[in-house]
Amino acid sequence: MADVNDALAANRAAFMDLLAAAERSAATWTTPCAPGKWSPSQVVEHVARGLEEAVNVVSGAPSIQMPPAFLRPLVRLYFNRILKKGVFPTGWKAHKAMDPASGPATPAQARVRLEGALGRLDQECRGRAASGQHVVSTGFGTVSVEDFVRFSALHTRHHCKQMPGAA
Repeated sequence: MADVNDALAANRAAFMDLLAAAERSAATWTTPCAPGKWSPSQVVEHVARGLEEAVNVVSGAPSIQMPPAFLRPLVRLYFNRILKKGVFPTGWKAHKAMDPASGPATPAQARVRLEGALGRLDQECRGRAASGQHVVSTGFGTVSVEDFVRFSALHTRHHCKQMPGAA
């Protein structure tokens, strides 16, 4: 279970970085960084929705139906490419259900929401890994718990870069 623990620690570090960026963005919390782009609040909301969806997937609860079955092999290639390169490509659009019109009213509210969802994901992933089961995603198919968590961390890191003042 060491690999799962390492992946979960990296995922938590990515979320802590996002929360720190959110707190630094308090002055511009609801202001989009450019026309047609998300505000820091919307970025955090998108990540929170993704995290909550990940909890659903890992726990086996109903989740968003991503692509039709015939497109899933292409989505799996995308998943594998992200894990191999360690970064999300730019220019991809969020699934409609993950595209927020607004987000938490304050960075403090964002912290509460993200920490709660992260705790649930951590618990579900540890349980899934301990049982020796893989994660069955409607988007990626069957993947290891470690790879699913690594994908989550990379997704969060991708959005950290969208926060004002990000390097």
